[in-house]
Amino acid sequence: MNEGPYSSAMTTQTTKAEPQIENVIPATMRAVVYRGVNDMRLETVPVPQIGAGELLVKIATCGICGTDLKKIHTGSHSAPRIFGHEMAGTIVQLGEGVSKFRIGERVMVHHHVPCGHCYYCRKQTFAQCAVYKKVGATAGFEPSGGGFSEYIRVMDWIVELGGVVRIPDGVPFEQASFMEPVNTVLKGVKLLNLAADETALVIGQGPIGLMLAALSRRTGARVLTSDLYPERHAIAAKFGLHEPIHAGTEDVVERTLAATEGRGADAVILAVGVDALIKTAMAAVRPGGKVMLFAQTQHGVANFDPGAVCMDEKSLIGSYSASAAILDEVAGLVLGGYRSGFDLTQLISHRFPLEEAVHAIEVASHPQADSMKIMIEPVPGAGAE
Repeated sequence: MNEGPYSSAMTTQTTKAEPQIENVIPATMRAVVYRGVNDMRLETVPVPQIGAGELLVKIATCGICGTDLKKIHTGSHSAPRIFGHEMAGTIVQLGEGVSKFRIGERVMVHHHVPCGHCYYCRKQTFAQCAVYKKVGATAGFEPSGGGFSEYIRVMDWIVELGGVVRIPDGVPFEQASFMEPVNTVLKGVKLLNLAADETALVIGQGPIGLMLAALSRRTGARVLTSDLYPERHAIAAKFGLHEPIHAGTEDVVERTLAATEGRGADAVILAVGVDALIKTAMAAVRPGGKVMLFAQTQHGVANFDPGAVCMDEKSLIGSYSASAAILDEVAGLVLGGYRSGFDLTQLISHRFPLEEAVHAIEVASHPQADSMKIMIEPVPGAGAE
């Protein structure tokens, strides 16, 4: 059997002969439905029906991602839909022919996976793979992840190609739900190829920015962090990040130059979706250094100095979505690292039951000093199990 590009040690095959079903699966469930721009509604919808090779997973927790928010606020996707893709839960139903999983297993689900053999996959540009662009997890309507609900249907190619990852005993659902964002972050950090004698500046210390900084530090590089909120720097310190730049009162470029003997950082990661900050990033990076755009996930027009790219040899690069090539490494980092210092649940500032999910999305949409990762938990407290 082809395990696919997302196969890993965490998805070892087990034997199960026939389709099985949880004793009681309701006909309907609660879900937060996108009905149009900024129009999110808690509704009762049918529990999705699964087919051959598929899984039904009961959601324990789902993180609210910045890309979810952009879709909600910009109307980039048609309605109705049920968003949410940073999700983990329990398998409650197996489709015909599924033999590598069993009912009751705790899993994290990737909502899309690459084919593993097309031109883009061969070049390890997985996010451009046609199969990867298809979403294979849904709670109904056009497949869009579905984690803002009680149950999701996991389609056959996600199951077959290794997009369902078992959660080891002792690792909470909340920690496992970070596997997808950590994958995207680690992919970006690897593209920078940081060395131990280099300095990186990460602009923005929300959950993604903080993870970018923490994983950059793991390369041995020196890491400066910039954010408006001192409260976020306090959280960053828990991950060994002790060189904060308070963007509300300090000049980020001047502080970076002062910290690097006037050269500028070897790499600057822009983890804030504000195009005006591209100029700041370009000014803060040294000649020959790299600026990575990580949060610019909407097309638009941005200004930068092309002479800085040509004559100063500053590279402007991007990183988007996850990489199948590093799934095993991510699994070890997130699932294996929970009890060894990489506890990502420290990034969670708010947990909301599904009944309050619309409010949760509002909180996530308007970040404050005390808001970091916002989680939706259909069953309150289930994510910590």
